[in-house]
Amino acid sequence: MITAVQRKAQENRGTLFVEDGEVIATESFPGEQFVMRIRAPLCAQAAKPGNFVHISCHELRPMRRPMSIMRAKDDWIEILFKIVGDGLHLLSKKQPGDSVNVLGPIGRPFSPSSERPNILLIGGGVGIPPMVFVADDLRKRDGNWRPLAILGSEIPFPFDLVTSTIATPWLDAAIDKSMPLLESWGIPTRLATLAGFEGCYDGYVTELADQRLSALSAAELAGTEIFACGPTPMLRAVATLAANYDLPCQVSLEEYMACAVGGCAGCTVKIRTPDGPAMKRVCVDGPVFDATTVVWEA
Repeated sequence: MITAVQRKAQENRGTLFVEDGEVIATESFPGEQFVMRIRAPLCAQAAKPGNFVHISCHELRPMRRPMSIMRAKDDWIEILFKIVGDGLHLLSKKQPGDSVNVLGPIGRPFSPSSERPNILLIGGGVGIPPMVFVADDLRKRDGNWRPLAILGSEIPFPFDLVTSTIATPWLDAAIDKSMPLLESWGIPTRLATLAGFEGCYDGYVTELADQRLSALSAAELAGTEIFACGPTPMLRAVATLAANYDLPCQVSLEEYMACAVGGCAGCTVKIRTPDGPAMKRVCVDGPVFDATTVVWEA
């Protein structure tokens, strides 16, 4: 008899790769934040929005670091990271041409439904990358997808702010700053912060999202779904917001992890299942979960 673990291993067979990637470029932003593009063709061709990679930062630091994929195209992937600890500090020093070992793509991705083409993307801090990846994927899909992104940060955003030319009539016109990449794709985007950045909403991403949802008609809400990634308190608040509007919501959880392939069970979270609460691994059972199934700790 095939066990659940063996069945999961069979599902992942042929979709997980280990390759020596090559740093193509690194761009630095205030707050010790970096966007790195890595040539990793096997991973790039298999990656889906919500997947992540497990990266070896440096030969002096054997423990890998999990990184959400922000973009994947042709033979490269992009990651966004903020320096926390020696490993990521060493990774930030990598130069074009340097090697970075990449394990991925890993995890359960986001699953858009054609019945709900109004996708509200909510990303906070290092939870921004998966939302960018989803937006990139939706704009390339057939169908009338209408994503809208709300991104938040309490330190300078990891991109230059631009004034949006995409109208958001549900919002004060003074809230007009956007992410250049999403703006260039024609995807309406607004930014939230408590740090007082000009042109950004003064408050939490969930408050800004609430403004958007409250402006929708019943028919529009019936075609809306929320995707989110960010710190756990933010995701808990997003789950509550989605419940208030009776909207489906998928969240990408952030947890510390060691192996990232389901072996160590060090990244488990409590999830409601038909058979009762169970501990699920964020790395392979997630990172994307139905928000209603997550047992949010107080």
